[in-house]
Amino acid sequence: MGNSSKVVNEYLTAFTAWDVDGLRTHLADEFSFEGPSGRVDGRETFLAGAGRLAPIMRGYRILRQWEDGGDVCSVYEFDLQTPAGAESVLMSEWNTVRDGRVTGSRLLYDTAAWNALVPVPPQQ
Repeated sequence: MGNSSKVVNEYLTAFTAWDVDGLRTHLADEFSFEGPSGRVDGRETFLAGAGRLAPIMRGYRILRQWEDGGDVCSVYEFDLQTPAGAESVLMSEWNTVRDGRVTGSRLLYDTAAWNALVPVPPQQ
């Protein structure tokens, strides 16, 4: 495991434990996130939106990880516990690491499995 993979794994650990101080340590100010839920630019904007997941996150398990310089691709099981049940959702995340911090994340996952556990609230 190289340095970039280490940074990504520390970010994922902080994220699933909702350790906001740890996340601020591992995410660059200019962090950008893109996934099925949309795009977010800026570390603080990301933290403000992602905080809603804190009560349901239970951890993760890396299944496979590749590193190429500052690019890290991870395939992992993301553990969730909601009123709908406790399950893992398979995820693939491509992170970019620069100067020891994660600057970008592109996340892919099975939205049907996610939505079964985390139903979208009805629009008002």
